[in-house]
Amino acid sequence: MKRWRKVLLAAVGSLTLALAFGPFLIPVPPLAGLQEAKALAEPDSRFIRVPLGSDDLEVHYKERGTGEPTLILLHGFGASVFSWREIMAPLAAAHRVIAFDRPAFGLTERPLRGEWGTPADWARGLPYSAEAQADLTVNLMDALGVEKAVLVGNSAGGAIAILTALKYPQRVQALVLISPAVYSGGPNAFVQWLLRTPQMQHIGPLIARRIQDWGIDFARSAWHDPQRITDEIWAGYTAPLQIKNWDRALWELTSASRANNLPAQLDRLTLPVLVITGDDDRIVPTEQSVRLAQALPHASLAVIPACGHVAHEECPEATLTAIEQFLASLN
Repeated sequence: MKRWRKVLLAAVGSLTLALAFGPFLIPVPPLAGLQEAKALAEPDSRFIRVPLGSDDLEVHYKERGTGEPTLILLHGFGASVFSWREIMAPLAAAHRVIAFDRPAFGLTERPLRGEWGTPADWARGLPYSAEAQADLTVNLMDALGVEKAVLVGNSAGGAIAILTALKYPQRVQALVLISPAVYSGGPNAFVQWLLRTPQMQHIGPLIARRIQDWGIDFARSAWHDPQRITDEIWAGYTAPLQIKNWDRALWELTSASRANNLPAQLDRLTLPVLVITGDDDRIVPTEQSVRLAQALPHASLAVIPACGHVAHEECPEATLTAIEQFLASLN
C-alpha cells in the first residue's frame, strides 16, 4: 500500500510540475511581416488619444455627416469600422455618425503589459475588458464633443452599448442593438483565473493565432448566404491581422473577459431600444434577440428575413429602413 501511495504521489507531483512549467517550454515565436497600425490607415481614418485609467489610448475612428442625434457605432468580435461600410454613409446623410475600433481590433492601439498603464489598470481589466470599453466609449464622446448619442452595437458591441447605457444613462439617448450578445454569459470564476495565469499568458498568443484557421468558418456562419462574402470583404475582415501585436492583444481581450450579468439588469434600461436580428442568425440565435426585445421595457423588434448575424452588412437596406424609422420616432 505504501509503495502504491508513493507511486501515486510521484505521478501527481510529475503532473503538477508539467502543468506548472510545461507551458513555458512551448516556444512562442514572433509573427513575421507585421506592420504598424497607421500603415493600414485609409484616407478617411482618424486617430485620437483618449484618456483611460491612468493612461490614454490611441483610438482609430471614422466620422461622417452632421445632425442630431449623433450615432456611435460599436462593432462586434473580430470586426472593425470596416463592418459599417454599407450603412455609415447613408446614416450620415442626416446624422453625425462616428465608428471606432474597439481595443484589440482594427487600427486602435494594442497596448501590452509593462508598456501601458499601471499594474492596477491591468488588474481592473483595462484596456480590454467590457467595463473599460464602456468607459472608453464615453471618454471618446467627451474627446469629440458629443454630449449625448444613440449607440448602435452589433453582437459583442451590442453588449458594450448596453453596458455603457447602464453605466452612463445620462449620455445615451437610445440604443440600436443588432444581434446583441446579451445571454452568452461569460467564463466562470475558475476559467477567468486560469486565463490570467502566467502559463496561459505565455501560450495565449498561440491560441489567439488559431483565428486564422477558424475565422473564415466563423464569418461564413455569420451570413445567411456566405457566398456573398467576396474576396474584397474577406480582405477587409482580415486586414487587422497584419498589425503588430494583434495576437497578444486578442489574448488580452480573451483573458479580460468577465460574466456580463446583463440579463439581470435589463429592467433598468428605460430608454428607447431597437433590436434588429436576422431570421437565420446562427451566432446569436434569433430567439435570443426576440427574448431580449420582450424583456426590455421600451423596445421594438425588427426581424429581417433571409439574413444572418450581421444584418448591417448582409441586408443593409432593410437594416437602414428599421434604423431610420426608429430614429424618426425619437423626435
